[in-house]
Amino acid sequence: FEMLTNSETQLASAYYNVRIGGDMALLKGMMRLLIERDDAASAAGRPSLLDDEFIQTHTVGFDELRRDVLNSEWKDIERISGLSQTQIAELADAYTAAERTIICYGMGITQHEHGTQNVQQLVNLLLMKGNIGKPGAGICPLRGHSNVQGDRTVGITEKPSAEFLARLGERYGFTPPYAPGHAAIASMQAICTGQARALICMGGNFALAMPDREASAVPLTQLDLAVHVATKLNRSHLLTARHSYILPVLGRSEIDMQKSGAQAVTVEDSMSMIHASRGVLKPAGVMLKSECAVVAGIAQATLPQSVVAWEYLVEDYDRIRNDIEAVLPEFADYNQRIRHPGGFHLINAAAERRWMTPSGKANFITCKGLLEDPSSAFNSKLVMATVRSHDQYNTTIYGMDDRYRGVFG
Repeated sequence: FEMLTNSETQLASAYYNVRIGGDMALLKGMMRLLIERDDAASAAGRPSLLDDEFIQTHTVGFDELRRDVLNSEWKDIERISGLSQTQIAELADAYTAAERTIICYGMGITQHEHGTQNVQQLVNLLLMKGNIGKPGAGICPLRGHSNVQGDRTVGITEKPSAEFLARLGERYGFTPPYAPGHAAIASMQAICTGQARALICMGGNFALAMPDREASAVPLTQLDLAVHVATKLNRSHLLTARHSYILPVLGRSEIDMQKSGAQAVTVEDSMSMIHASRGVLKPAGVMLKSECAVVAGIAQATLPQSVVAWEYLVEDYDRIRNDIEAVLPEFADYNQRIRHPGGFHLINAAAERRWMTPSGKANFITCKGLLEDPSSAFNSKLVMATVRSHDQYNTTIYGMDDRYRGVFG
């Protein structure tokens, strides 16, 4: 529904109600049909339904995937996916007929025990017809936040690559830790066991984002230190540690004035487009600092002998981007390119069929079985899933309506 024009747009020509936790079974069912149909076409002397040349030239692992998929029983595929073989065949028909295919997926694919494997099966399906690295085809993640992709690109992850860490250490003259850190759930587990004694949150509503809020609440209050860098209050702030601080910061919509003038931050979307974002609103308070200024201030106070010129970097965000460019070569001419209208597109090696893997090729990755949540009892009578509504953004509820689904509260 388009609010501006008060009109509607058809989003889909068909809808299939996949059972919760049944994505992998569905995808393996589609792949099985494609392989069986391709075998039949080959036996009859008809053209292949798969992109054999692409598979042979650009990929490894197809034979193992083929064996795994063909060993998947239809009765299990139907039971777990919640779709009949006929329905899955309809999806396979549509995919086979399409010359180019883009598969879009949201967090309903990834928020499972085997969420990564779910995405790998999507990639497997695309690779079978050469739908990676050609115009009008590919995989499209629909992220849960406007700059999740950008965070990952510049190394904000619990397990950055060794190459990235080496370049970072070379730039700043130190040896960064190479051991993996904690993702969100592992962070909460470390807090529960007492391994972690401090929590610093850059935004977010950490406590309410956890799947078991009751189990998370008490351990958070037993921390030695909790720091929340936030643009607005939320319920996580109520779970105070021995020492707790809320550091209010400017929002992205507010003017960020530093020594060199008004600043711009950069955002990368799911299409790898990077553009500058400048606030236009008067700040809510004269004492508000930017996120960059808060991080730099904490770093300077904690590491007074640091070789990094923290204050110098905050005076002009172009200097921060110069450092990003020095560590990540794909950001060449960073500051110049973000000043072009619309920004610029970051190089995507797979789109050019350059495979940044040890084998130098795209990998078909086999995941055994059909269950994406193996620890769950799949014969339960009731399985409940949470969904996002129109007026909900992450853990923030802006209203009780969900106009996309016709629900008004």
